[in-house]
Amino acid sequence: MTPDQLRSVLGSAPESTALLFDFDGTLAPIVADPDGVVAAAGALELLGRLAQRFRTVAVVSGRPRSFLRPIVPDGVDISALYGLESRIAGVDADHPDAEVWRGVVDEVLATCALPPGVVVEPKGYSLTAHFRRVPDAAPAVEAWAEETAAATGLLARAAKASIELHPPVDADKGSAVHALAEGCSAVSYVGDDVGDLPAFDALDGLAAQGVQTVKVVSAGFEVPDSMAASADVVVDGPDDVVALFAPLAPLVPDAASGA
Repeated sequence: MTPDQLRSVLGSAPESTALLFDFDGTLAPIVADPDGVVAAAGALELLGRLAQRFRTVAVVSGRPRSFLRPIVPDGVDISALYGLESRIAGVDADHPDAEVWRGVVDEVLATCALPPGVVVEPKGYSLTAHFRRVPDAAPAVEAWAEETAAATGLLARAAKASIELHPPVDADKGSAVHALAEGCSAVSYVGDDVGDLPAFDALDGLAAQGVQTVKVVSAGFEVPDSMAASADVVVDGPDDVVALFAPLAPLVPDAASGA
């Protein structure tokens, strides 16, 4: 599928179309320190403009809602922590089975001992141990995550230069896509990591039901081959994601002309 074909499919009936985006690696470049991430130029503003035209525009992320809420424009929905948290139509909600795991995650955070340079990112219902700065620590982090998962009941999930410990709750980016795409005639999802594969699987299921779907991969840094192989469109990173979708947004009025 060419970029023009993508825009033709998604732009033909915006009132019944959902545009869904991952955050890290898709709207923002991957960085060593997760607290230092900054969205690509114009990316968040673009989401706000797209939300003025399309039925649903959403960020579907492993980030917590507390991180996303201040930066994601009003009118753009949020599915955070792989669907454990959300902000839909301005209303916050949590998965009913998630709360019991908050104390487990807090205890892990209080007792974990990892190699120097490993950054542990607390997320409320989950946590992520990042070893991008110290790649040699990967085996130790992976072993710790597996041992911790076995001891606590949390699930260890591999991601880009990191391991996540996530509650065993029936929620992922696939279930988030199904919820956000309900009633839509066309749906796109843009992602860059293995955590986005359930979202692509959800699109395959929707396509089997007659929904038009578009799978986009933001390539570039550390993108798994399985992602690119399953995509309809592959772009080189967050800046190109912005360029791909910008023509679908309403034009910004020219203040100088009074338009």
